[in-house]
Amino acid sequence: MSTSIDEIVQRVSGYWPGVDRENLVHAYDYAFRAHAGQERLSHEPYIIHPLEVSSILSQIESDPPAITAGLLHDVIEDSEITVDDVRGEFGNTVASLVDGVTKLGRLDFYTKQEEQARNLRKMFLAMAEDIRVIVIKLGDRLHNMRTLDYMPRDKQQLKAEETLNIFAPLSHRLGIWRFKWELEDLSLKFLEPEAYSEVARLVGVTREERERDIETARLMLVAKLEEAGVKAEVRGRAKHIYSIRQKMVQQGLNFDQIRDLAGLRVIVSDIGDCYAALGVVHGLWMPLTGEFSDYIAKPKANQYQSLHTKVLGPSGQPLEVQIRTREMHRTAEYGVAAHWRYKEGGQSDPGLDERIGWLRQLLELETDLSEGHEFIEALKIDLVTQEVFVWTPAGDVMELPAGSGPIDFAYRIHTEVGNHCIGAKVNGKLVPLTYKFKTGDIVEILTSPTAKPSRDWLNVIESSSAKAKVRKYLRERAREENIEAGHRELERHLERLRADQRAAIKPDHLESVARHLNYTDVNSLLAAIGYGVVEPDTVVDHLLAATYKPPSTLAEELERLLPGISASRATRAKPLSIAAAGVNGVHSRLSKCCNPLPGDVIVGYITRGGGLAVHRADCKNVLYRARGEPERVVALTWGEESQETTYQTELEIVALDRVGLIAHVTAVVAEMGINISEAAIDTIEQNLARLRFMVDIHRREDLQHLVDRLSQLIDVMSVRVLPGAR
Repeated sequence: MSTSIDEIVQRVSGYWPGVDRENLVHAYDYAFRAHAGQERLSHEPYIIHPLEVSSILSQIESDPPAITAGLLHDVIEDSEITVDDVRGEFGNTVASLVDGVTKLGRLDFYTKQEEQARNLRKMFLAMAEDIRVIVIKLGDRLHNMRTLDYMPRDKQQLKAEETLNIFAPLSHRLGIWRFKWELEDLSLKFLEPEAYSEVARLVGVTREERERDIETARLMLVAKLEEAGVKAEVRGRAKHIYSIRQKMVQQGLNFDQIRDLAGLRVIVSDIGDCYAALGVVHGLWMPLTGEFSDYIAKPKANQYQSLHTKVLGPSGQPLEVQIRTREMHRTAEYGVAAHWRYKEGGQSDPGLDERIGWLRQLLELETDLSEGHEFIEALKIDLVTQEVFVWTPAGDVMELPAGSGPIDFAYRIHTEVGNHCIGAKVNGKLVPLTYKFKTGDIVEILTSPTAKPSRDWLNVIESSSAKAKVRKYLRERAREENIEAGHRELERHLERLRADQRAAIKPDHLESVARHLNYTDVNSLLAAIGYGVVEPDTVVDHLLAATYKPPSTLAEELERLLPGISASRATRAKPLSIAAAGVNGVHSRLSKCCNPLPGDVIVGYITRGGGLAVHRADCKNVLYRARGEPERVVALTWGEESQETTYQTELEIVALDRVGLIAHVTAVVAEMGINISEAAIDTIEQNLARLRFMVDIHRREDLQHLVDRLSQLIDVMSVRVLPGAR
């Protein structure tokens, strides 16, 4: 049975006495009308979803604007209501929250990852302005995960994977434990249903005995605390299913080998009582060596505070005990939501910026990474990595991913400091760039104006933001090389034109083409050609369109492409094993920008002077052309013999230079039954080698499988398919 608006209003009134109850009811009525006639996949009225999201938010004591935005969070996306409508009805704050949660669903994206990356970046930008945006989004995701059974299996897994990799770690970063554990459990339920069911069954089988042991320990501790004069509330605490499963997998344990499925939590009035209670616990049971953590003196990055100790309990098994104040417990359960209190004038908690400093690093990632998939992968890494805390000589604390070193620290200070880093002093002693920080280190960065990043820095950097900055620097350094390569490639394509066509092209025409393709100057366009982002044919097409009178019909164009051969005769030729709607047999070639292979959905583009270019249907170049000249794009299919034909594709592999590297790589290729027709190797940096292989490929899935296998090798830094296939 779903929560009612009256229950939500009553709950909010309990922890926020001054709430405008009528405004909450008005927001519900507004959402009810906006979603009238809409249903969820469960066939329930859609209004149940925003009601449940607001109920979840009220359970972590979110403030009234967040509750209101929870009720309205889907009205912009799922109805004709606009942000301005919401602003006029409920004010700027609520409108900004609703807009921040709303997806960019009405824009066009080339890939699902690009859409995901842009939606996440929009959410993070809004989150930087108001942290309640992500709290509302987490409530929305939690209810969606609770009702995920109604979605198709493939969408269940995609949603669960995104939840486990991004939204559950976000809950951890924000300190919202209530969200974190349930999001993890629900993700496991849909990603590994058999494992989830088995752990849940085993937990149920052992629950009675475990609860009996915990109750015995709880009563013993309550008696000792009363005897010591420490007023405390002692509760049993159970591990959730996902954490049990992770421990079984990571430590190679069976369920019956896990001894700490439950523990005790002691809640006291003040910090002094925390340490007094710790003394009672250690006096009652023997503490286990190396199993004590003081997160009160050194809070976690999400402001979590508690004392953790593990002792040998009354049953002779390890027993974890957590000790904290009531305020610490509230922070642990509700995270930043517990601290969000607007003061007069709209000023938020002044300590909030410190608690979400990592958010700025996430926003820098999107700026420094050129592709959506790079942003998503870096985001996953940064959210789940453990932290290390180090100090500047001035005494400022800096949080970095565990395993970070001087280069990570330098880039966290400033990009230019990172670019010119040559070493560091840690605790007054010189250390190399490979040094790994320990919590408590005092770090001073050493720089030189002549120093510059090298590719081997990527081997020692831990933080995604620093890696992104180094990659950006290396890309920019390669710009001149790409400009030269692009110039040569464009000249080569221009030489194919007839003399009268070449004569009509003037130098200033290239500048207008660059602007038309959204490049700031000619060099930027040439660099894009050299890197393989823009096809030379695209540029040639635009140059001809501006300077040369095109044929009036496609038949005339075919005659120009193939002088002396009629269109009907050209249609019967089959240079590639493809079938083209209406123009079969035209001189055809595989395009370099997207390297189509059997297995890909393909289309053809009739170029000026170059025959029929075969593209993948999702290629950005052909999608761009189709908008301007749809009559030149034709549907293609692979012929029956295409599956037996091999297509040469060039791979570039950057790896650590060591004896046996080539044997290792070629063994993987041979194991997959793929032939290497050509190979070359050169050294590009100290300790780094670049291998170029020309491989014979039958299908797209074979190529992707090969790239995935090679990328998993421990010495391999990167694998990419080079533009152009022979």
